[in-house]
Amino acid sequence: MNYNLLEEMGIGSFDLTYLFIAAYAFILILLIVVIVQTVKFSKLSKRYKKFMAGKNAKSLEQDIEAIFADNNFLKASTEKNRRDIQSLYRKFEGAFQKIGIVKYDAFQQMGGQLSFSLALLDENDNGFILNSVHSSEGCYSYTKEVKQGICDISLGDEEKRALDMAMGVTDVILDH
Repeated sequence: MNYNLLEEMGIGSFDLTYLFIAAYAFILILLIVVIVQTVKFSKLSKRYKKFMAGKNAKSLEQDIEAIFADNNFLKASTEKNRRDIQSLYRKFEGAFQKIGIVKYDAFQQMGGQLSFSLALLDENDNGFILNSVHSSEGCYSYTKEVKQGICDISLGDEEKRALDMAMGVTDVILDH
């Protein structure tokens, strides 16, 4: 009984050398894939061992829970800081931030520049001008309200210069 499988399949004239070459090439490709996968698995195994070093499943779970707790704490702290910063900005907006001062001799008789005009303004140019006039008879002080950089009462030269300094219209220069 002579049985030829290739003839039964209708490819009796096919050269088996090509089939063996294709099989060897396929085996070689599979061997390369196995080597690559072995290297990847080895790297992953090393990373896993490093990650799990000294830990069991329970301690790892505790570590993850601690990370989540820390994350929640950081979120709460960040929100509190944001609210605090907004509150500080609102408070700071109403604080006196701009200052202008002009010293002068009110009556040219005392030999010194003891009189002054002081402008104190907030971020929105609201505030007041304090004018202190020194004379040989005494010292007199008065204020003028400033709203949005404008004073409803007429200003003297020194008061106007102090207001301009506070608003940044001129450089801050103290008269000597």
